[in-house]
Amino acid sequence: MAISPPAEWEDIAAAKRAALMKSIPAEWLIPTDILPSQKQLDVTSFPETSGLFTPQELAITSSTSAEILKRVRDKTWSAKAVTSAFCKRAAAAHQLTNCLSETMFPEALAAADALDEALNRTGTVVGPLHGLPISIKDNFNVVGKDSTVGFVSWCNKPHQKNSVLVDLLKSLGAVIYVKTNVPTAMMMAETVNHTFGRTLNPLRLTTTPGGSSGGESALLAFHGSPLGVGTDIGGSLRIPASATGIFTLRPSLGRFPTGGCTSGLAGQESVNSVNGPMGPTLSDLNVFTKSVVDAQPWLKDPKALPIPWRDVKLPQKLKLGVIWNDRQVTPTPPVQRALKATVEKLRQAGHEVVDWDASTHSTALNILARFFVADGGKSCRKALEPVKEPFFPDMKPYEEATEMGCYDLWQLHLERNKLCQEYIDRWADAGIDGILSPTTPFSTVEHGKYKHVGYTAIWNILDYSAVNFPSGFTVEEEKDGIPQDFSPLSDLDKEINGNYNPSAVHGMPIGLQIVGRRLEEEKTLAMTGAILDALKA
Repeated sequence: MAISPPAEWEDIAAAKRAALMKSIPAEWLIPTDILPSQKQLDVTSFPETSGLFTPQELAITSSTSAEILKRVRDKTWSAKAVTSAFCKRAAAAHQLTNCLSETMFPEALAAADALDEALNRTGTVVGPLHGLPISIKDNFNVVGKDSTVGFVSWCNKPHQKNSVLVDLLKSLGAVIYVKTNVPTAMMMAETVNHTFGRTLNPLRLTTTPGGSSGGESALLAFHGSPLGVGTDIGGSLRIPASATGIFTLRPSLGRFPTGGCTSGLAGQESVNSVNGPMGPTLSDLNVFTKSVVDAQPWLKDPKALPIPWRDVKLPQKLKLGVIWNDRQVTPTPPVQRALKATVEKLRQAGHEVVDWDASTHSTALNILARFFVADGGKSCRKALEPVKEPFFPDMKPYEEATEMGCYDLWQLHLERNKLCQEYIDRWADAGIDGILSPTTPFSTVEHGKYKHVGYTAIWNILDYSAVNFPSGFTVEEEKDGIPQDFSPLSDLDKEINGNYNPSAVHGMPIGLQIVGRRLEEEKTLAMTGAILDALKA
């Protein structure tokens, strides 16, 4: 039987992947004889055990953003040494997890050289992020680089202008050195596309690092970046952070600049995509947020709000609502265990925690889903058709959607507005400071099994601030089986908990989510710190 030749899109994608690998210097390629065995599922220790990294490179790449900035400022480390160490570790991360979409190694090293020269010449740093390498999600445009967001037809179409945030970060002294992989159109909760393929979770290669900022989360979990930037329209920051045990902030629209980015659903503004920081520690988020807002992004981006970064003093006793389930999908046993333990610790620390009714969350998820396909899938179809790239199976809703008319879209906006008004009123009546909830129903899942974004999507509809934080608890196979008396909330709940396999996620971190009101990023980050303090007590 004759073998069919590759389709046009397959050839283009193969060439793009080959070019990406070719951009990695030969001296950073991992020799085949020291590659982790197929039985080794956690590859995060590879840099320490491989012998490929110097002691200084390991010290640099295990440091927080604040530590790196201090050591560059006092000239303990040069910006070039720091940048080189993270470029090298990012190259290793890509070879083991397939997390990158573009590299800018020569440009980054040249920028770091210039920063060192400026510091030596003037004695002062260029800005608060002087010499800090920052990784960015694929949709942030960089001059001379593609932003495919997974679409094959968008390969080999380098951009002529930087995103607003890219220029701002560079002006503050940051070094942009890699872009990271995303799912097709950035509209799936696992990071996989026809251009670059699937990104793996370095903590357990058989599981997903989430999506759509899954390239970022995989890179950060491998410590191939000290600080990354992703985006979120339905959970795309928080889902990957939860799956890999890192921190992220989903801000309200307007706190950070979003201009000049590529979107798979360009022009869809019924629910806005926002960008936010991702990092191994809470302090990494604080470094980003204050530096960016202090740079007055509202002078560069028409959607950025002129709100300075504010010092927040929390009440001694917080009053938090807790969502035990969203009335749609029951959290899997390890997530329930982590949430219960966190609530107990908060109460022991003197905080008040009250049950929160999530009965309207299914309405929010339904509204979000209808917004995403309001164009009848035209945006995605027009990006796929030039090279006859097929729809990804998980994008069936976009393939089968019927275009919504203007009147019907306006009615959907009214539904959204009614929900937002009811929620803000209920929050005020309850007198709560924030809401604690699962980020997802699970720690993570095996590839291809991710379902349900209800725990994150509600906050996109409401545009509330939300932080994912690692709870400090991990899945324990022996403890975390499904109880015999489990009663599902829905058919989807039955499917998700039926597919749950504790042995497949044993040892994986469990993320939780703390939510603040709209535009309360400072308070939400501070509440995260208070929760971490309670957990440590």
